[in-house]
Amino acid sequence: MRILVDADACPVKDEVYRVAQRHGVSVAIVSNQRLRVPPLPFVERIVVSDSFDAADDWIAEAAGPRAVVVTADILLADRALKNGAVVLSSNGKPFTTASIGGAIAVRAIMADLRAGGEQLGGPAPYSKQDRSRFLSALDDALVRLKRAG
Repeated sequence: MRILVDADACPVKDEVYRVAQRHGVSVAIVSNQRLRVPPLPFVERIVVSDSFDAADDWIAEAAGPRAVVVTADILLADRALKNGAVVLSSNGKPFTTASIGGAIAVRAIMADLRAGGEQLGGPAPYSKQDRSRFLSALDDALVRLKRAG
């Protein structure tokens, strides 16, 4: 099992390390730039080129049925799901094959509105409840993968 983190803007890297250590799971921190990672034997830093979607491409290729992908990127979530991975957003909400189509559609609508000049607010501030929900969801996902063998 492995946790793959789309790390450039991920607010829960420390939480990933804690849960991964408790479960004995390796972590790949994937980014376009060199990020600080703790000197832990189960954490690997992957720095990809700065080309568009290079981190997403690396994660999508590495994702599979024994992986948990942590990302806020809906299109990456879709690619990882198609490869059989469990996919979680940083607020703990899972992306699933049942929900991803709707998420992609909303993303497209929002992009069209922004392109048309609409002033849209950004995401809600990250909260303690989001962090707690993420910790619980990641723990649950790893337990399910362990049970599945």
